[in-house]
Amino acid sequence: MQFMVNANRPPDSLKVRCRQIADGDLDGLADLFTRGFGARRTRAFWRRVLACLQARTVPPDVPRYGYLLENDGAPVGAILLIFTAGPDGAIRANVSSWYVDAAFRGYAQLLVSQALKLKTVTYLNVSAAPHTWPILPAQGYQRYSSGIFVALPALARAREPGARLAAADRAPDAPFAPFEQELLVRHAGYGCVSFWCATPARAFPFVFRPRRIKRVIPCAQLVYCGDIADVVRFAAPIGRYLARRGLPFVILDANGPIAGLVGRYFGETMPKFFRGPVRPRLGDLADTETALFGM
Repeated sequence: MQFMVNANRPPDSLKVRCRQIADGDLDGLADLFTRGFGARRTRAFWRRVLACLQARTVPPDVPRYGYLLENDGAPVGAILLIFTAGPDGAIRANVSSWYVDAAFRGYAQLLVSQALKLKTVTYLNVSAAPHTWPILPAQGYQRYSSGIFVALPALARAREPGARLAAADRAPDAPFAPFEQELLVRHAGYGCVSFWCATPARAFPFVFRPRRIKRVIPCAQLVYCGDIADVVRFAAPIGRYLARRGLPFVILDANGPIAGLVGRYFGETMPKFFRGPVRPRLGDLADTETALFGM
């Protein structure tokens, strides 16, 4: 998430207002983000992002896209919000990409205030730029993950020799929660690698997002599992499964080294923040920008 501050407000004569993003704003919004993020992301990328948000199912009474800052009808800033409801009904929102044109950055706080106004929602910031980390506590955020653990799971000791891996769209021959299969199939549709790891006692869901470290090294970022301990338990079969797909390394959010996995902990790398009533757990980036767009 990008955050910029400028103490100089534009002239009061400008007709600036903040409102929810609507379907009719999407072309102008793609242009706004393209000029804001420049060479990092193409217009085609932003159109895919917005099309994905347009097609998603969202909880009632929350914005589908987020909020727009406009001047005399033209978009000059925006913030994307990805709302989702958990199996317990609790709602969370991933505060995703946002940008404000230089001449209007004095209104940036208005945009932030609108975006974070729902008291019962837990807000996630999973891609905070380093220069924003000192600012986030003032906005009510707390850190819940301080770094990442990069693992080579195929090298782990086999702990469950009878574990069986199955495709996301197949109901495993073991007990599971109904919401888990829906989550696996939904994330496979986003481009994630989704699968079951089943034992006679239970089927365990896993979702990984393919990406590249430093744009070169192929890896899989953990998006969802029931518990980080499940990754350790099934590391060997998971590692072999992902390695066959050209993804030998796995990235997990962590607050220190993970016992039972071969790899290295990197502190102060890709920290995650939240604000709101429910502290997120490690191993759950479902329906965030990480899962949807690989950001």
